[in-house]
Amino acid sequence: MSFESGFNPLRMQYDAGDNKEDDSCNTQNIDASQFSPQQIRPPPPDASEEPLNIASLTPGEHRIYDYLRAHAWNETNCSIYFRHVRAMQEILVEYFRAQGLSEDQLRAFNETCDSELPEQLSTPPATDYEWQGLRRLYSLDTLDTRLTTSSTTPIKTAVSGSTRDPTAGKDARAQEIASRAQPSKWNTPEFYFYYFVFITVVPMMFKTVMDVSQPDHPAYKNYVDLLSPGWIPGHKVDNSDAQYASFRDNIPYLFILLIIHPLLRRVYNYFNPIPTASPNEGHKQLNTAADARLKQRTVFDFNSAILFLIGLHGISVFKILTILFINYKIAKGLPRAYIPAATWIFNLIVLFANELCDGYPLASIARFFVSSEVAAAKDVPTLVAWAEFVDGFGGLMARWQILFKFTILRLISFNMDYYWSLSYPSDSPIEKKQIDPSSMSERDRSTIPADPSSYNAMYYTAYVLYSPLYLSGPIISFNDYISQQRYPSPALTTTRNVLYGIRFLLTLLCMELVLHFIYTVAISKSTSDWSIYTPGQISMLGYFNLKIIWLKLLIPWRLFRLWALLDGIDPPENMVRCMSNNYSGLAFWRAWHRSYHLWVLRYLYFPLGGGRRSSFSKSTTKDSPPPTSSLLSRARGIFNQLIVFTFVAVWHDINLRLLMWGWLITLFVLPEVIAKLLFPASRWRSHPNMYRIICGIGAVGPILAMMTANLVGFALGVDGLKGFLAGILGSWKGAGFMLGACGALFVGIQVMFEIREAEQRKGIKLSF
Repeated sequence: MSFESGFNPLRMQYDAGDNKEDDSCNTQNIDASQFSPQQIRPPPPDASEEPLNIASLTPGEHRIYDYLRAHAWNETNCSIYFRHVRAMQEILVEYFRAQGLSEDQLRAFNETCDSELPEQLSTPPATDYEWQGLRRLYSLDTLDTRLTTSSTTPIKTAVSGSTRDPTAGKDARAQEIASRAQPSKWNTPEFYFYYFVFITVVPMMFKTVMDVSQPDHPAYKNYVDLLSPGWIPGHKVDNSDAQYASFRDNIPYLFILLIIHPLLRRVYNYFNPIPTASPNEGHKQLNTAADARLKQRTVFDFNSAILFLIGLHGISVFKILTILFINYKIAKGLPRAYIPAATWIFNLIVLFANELCDGYPLASIARFFVSSEVAAAKDVPTLVAWAEFVDGFGGLMARWQILFKFTILRLISFNMDYYWSLSYPSDSPIEKKQIDPSSMSERDRSTIPADPSSYNAMYYTAYVLYSPLYLSGPIISFNDYISQQRYPSPALTTTRNVLYGIRFLLTLLCMELVLHFIYTVAISKSTSDWSIYTPGQISMLGYFNLKIIWLKLLIPWRLFRLWALLDGIDPPENMVRCMSNNYSGLAFWRAWHRSYHLWVLRYLYFPLGGGRRSSFSKSTTKDSPPPTSSLLSRARGIFNQLIVFTFVAVWHDINLRLLMWGWLITLFVLPEVIAKLLFPASRWRSHPNMYRIICGIGAVGPILAMMTANLVGFALGVDGLKGFLAGILGSWKGAGFMLGACGALFVGIQVMFEIREAEQRKGIKLSF
């Protein structure tokens, strides 16, 4: 007997007088997509029916429950439905057992009931809202399911609710968000004018910067030596950015790793199987299976990480392991009260020492131990010669300290998560809150501590050196890592991974086209006299320079996140908005390097006190001071932001240019904070269009300020910016151009506003 057709509980229909199975309940040739909510009629109410225990539902039943609730079934009807479905399933199991089926076949039948069919029914019938083509490819849900659901919503519920109909299955919060949205303006005369501006201005922007990248331009000879042969006929490629060039030149090898690493895990799992547990089994069996999965995955992560590090850094792997050992001893060996301060002091020392000591070459260490007389001799001392020889085995990336700053974030995460876990009661918070550990919300995965036994040396090393995220993230907390190792995230599906991979390849292609046709990086490196360019050309060179900076960070982050997704770990998406889809300085930094932003909030900003009475400070003791006034809390928030951006600047690189960048960011945020105090949205509720226009005018300034700050920090520096701005604003022609550019920015800002309103109409409200 075969169960390929599946058991279809949704074919059960109920009449008002008698509960009976529909005659059409034939398990052969079932097409679940033909069902509609009208075909699934609610059963009659039963006053004696016990309330449905949501936590007791299997993953498959949970998907059906969400489907029924989205189509007006109440809790009583759902309870009766599942009672009858379970009863029928038990009858069928007993019947099949009597027919001689083995326990393995019966288990396969139960798994079919609990997984295969509900997976088919998790999507309601196609509607006019169905995502198609590029719309689905570029949806927020494809990018990261965290963007389309609250951080407190269980992942399983969020995934089952992310249907192709954006209005289906909305919870109360989403409905409230949608109710506050403004009517669509896409088909209004105002926006038709904006469309005209777009189709006129955007092509001109590309043409302007492409014209100055042509071989017949007078400045071409100044930077042609910085260009490299390209793969597009007739065009060189601007591979002069050393940071991106090191990544671009190794893309083929990274693709090989992206394929081989997940395959090796599957081979390892095949030879090291673990017991599986059906969702119908008890909590103890499920917990045992989760522990087995955790051990299986972390053992592989530990071994693969060590091998990966040896190939990547060679002999320097011992330096890295020494740092990991000291950090681990700080967490495990010191009294609890000293862990936070010791952790931060040690890791800041490592951050500075790595830079100042250039990665601690063994030759330099050997010279330190050699006497001055021996060192002054003509012959190289034996110890120094031996150390220089060993330094030669530096692996593929001898300068390991360059990207070790990402590892420092994970070191702090482990120690602080362990520190906070010590203050939790001995009772399991998961059992106390009756949370399904296989579908915890994003917040619960990070804040609920792992089991005390999970804070061990092997799991610590596996997390800190996890291969897909080792080089540049995205960053996830230790608690989140352990949670996903125990239970795979329901957000991980083949469809999402494929769409995300396609989206990455399109982004990579976009970068290649830009580098082959727009040589803005080479021009900025070779130009000290901006007078040879017009104000429009200078501004477009600056704009596309920032665009390339955005892309060169976006592409590695998405590649490594794709690697992690294929390996079964779902880290946050780092770049949520396009660089050109930001009008707020505060919101910009929430969306730029988002996983780092979340890390800074959890481990630095909230412990400092946040801006106002943050969620962290709300969890303090009853002896905490009362909430401060609005103005004072704003001032404290700005001071904390100064500390945060100073750390962010130092973390990026220890130089004055990035410190200036961090301080400029804090300075440029001030006008936005003041404007929000002077023009609160609550005062303009009766005049939404007027408020939108005022905000559009006011947002032009933050955009220009953020462009200026990023040009200082990542491209030109302070001295380069002076000549750059003089070339734009040093004439009446330049001033006129800036006025027109501000008008174009205003148009773009209005479109950004409407994009966010469109998201809000779907029940999605992001803080960036």
